[in-house]
Amino acid sequence: MPAAPGREPPPLRRVLETGLYVADLDRSAAFYEGVLGLRPMRADARFIAYAVGDTVLLLFRHGTAEAALALPFGGEIPPHGAQGRAHFAFAVAADDISAWRAHLAASKVPIEGEVHWPKGSVSLYFRDPDGHLAEIASPGLWDNY
Repeated sequence: MPAAPGREPPPLRRVLETGLYVADLDRSAAFYEGVLGLRPMRADARFIAYAVGDTVLLLFRHGTAEAALALPFGGEIPPHGAQGRAHFAFAVAADDISAWRAHLAASKVPIEGEVHWPKGSVSLYFRDPDGHLAEIASPGLWDNY
């Protein structure tokens, strides 16, 4: 739906959270913590929250976010969820691409694709345990990165 004529929305700063839905939180935690080096900020039986720079990666166990969640301090998070595999990318320094390539190989995580973009960026594509397509990308991929 387009904005009303003469009314532009306020600016957005960045994507703050990305949520993925996983079958087994323990298996996913082993991958994201063991292979990617992320550390949980919060976790319970339904989700794990990881800091990634100034953004947050949320992993929800399938079926645990399909009902509204009343918060003890007030307010409610509406139901959400998704099916199927998602795609997301982690930003890294250009000098770290080779180290990531070697680290993924040493961790026995197959790189499914590697793209050398026209502006000099490199993307490495691999899968998490639920089949989500993860990407490690160096600067130059987009006009704003």
